[in-house]
Amino acid sequence: MAAAPPTITGHAWGRVTVDGRTYKDVMLMPGRARAWDWNRTGTSHGDGVQPADVTVLLDHGARHVVLSQGRHGRLQIHADTLTLLADRGVTYDVLMTDDAVERYEQLRAAGEAVGALLHTTC
Repeated sequence: MAAAPPTITGHAWGRVTVDGRTYKDVMLMPGRARAWDWNRTGTSHGDGVQPADVTVLLDHGARHVVLSQGRHGRLQIHADTLTLLADRGVTYDVLMTDDAVERYEQLRAAGEAVGALLHTTC
């Protein structure tokens, strides 16, 4: 049986708490959470969420991905990222952070193998 996705226990501007640990930006995937370091993959507001970020979630068993564009929608999603998800047949949502947290928690509670990339500011 696959590991359950971690639980978001709180969130506000600049932080999200997952199973008692607080992050600025976070990658959530079945069985674990880790800080989302944009420098690893070249993610930026203008260049958008890169395919390599989503690949980490998929490699850890995510079958539904929630992508946060930040609290004001400034974080773009790179077109190649959406193509990757479509090519792999992965269901996804692109939402503002509050809605992304809510959607992630709905899917997690329903037992889905959900992953998320959450940006907690702009």
